[in-house]
Amino acid sequence: MTTPTQTPGSRRALVVRGGWDGHVPVESTDRFIPFLQESGFTVEVSDTLDSYLDADLLAATDLILQIWTMGEITPEQRKGLDAAVRAGTGLAGWHGGIADAFRADLEYNFMVGGQFICHPGGFVDHEVEVAADRADHPIVQGIERFAVHTEQYYVHADPSIDVLASTTFAAHPDYPWIDGVTMPAVWTKPWGSGRVFVCTVGHKLDDLDTPEVRTVIERGLLWASR
Repeated sequence: MTTPTQTPGSRRALVVRGGWDGHVPVESTDRFIPFLQESGFTVEVSDTLDSYLDADLLAATDLILQIWTMGEITPEQRKGLDAAVRAGTGLAGWHGGIADAFRADLEYNFMVGGQFICHPGGFVDHEVEVAADRADHPIVQGIERFAVHTEQYYVHADPSIDVLASTTFAAHPDYPWIDGVTMPAVWTKPWGSGRVFVCTVGHKLDDLDTPEVRTVIERGLLWASR
């Protein structure tokens, strides 16, 4: 079901949310809907992937905010999403809502640029550090590093992504060989005429309340939009 909000704007955002409830897709996206409205977006909210079958809706959409974890997307739904992003609709999200959305769909993972593999140790203290050579990028400008206590995502990533920030793993008793491994944590990727934005931090609501995380996501949403 797709539900329009009450605030009109010059741009249009579609929030697609669902999948595993552990990533609180409703509560987490609700934190950013007011920001999108204040930024001039009319926001529609959808709890079905069938929104990706509506070509007219997607053609009129400037930004898709997707938080849908461990789901299954049909080839037709994925093709609709793919076509929209190729044509210029932005795609953005955080944590498993975008980087662990549809594990079985290789074309989706190709578009996003990375797939969650593991979070060794569960919730751990770690830092996210902005890449020195990307410090002037509008998504991370003015941020050097920040600390969080949450899942640290180990991902399989496309070498072509633009890594804006990364995180470095410490040794884990079960995986001592990951000590010192640096992994993308915030990245972007072009897909046709569209832009993709991913932040791997965001398992729980207080992650999203971390000022730097909040800032990075808000900027990422605006950057990815058509």
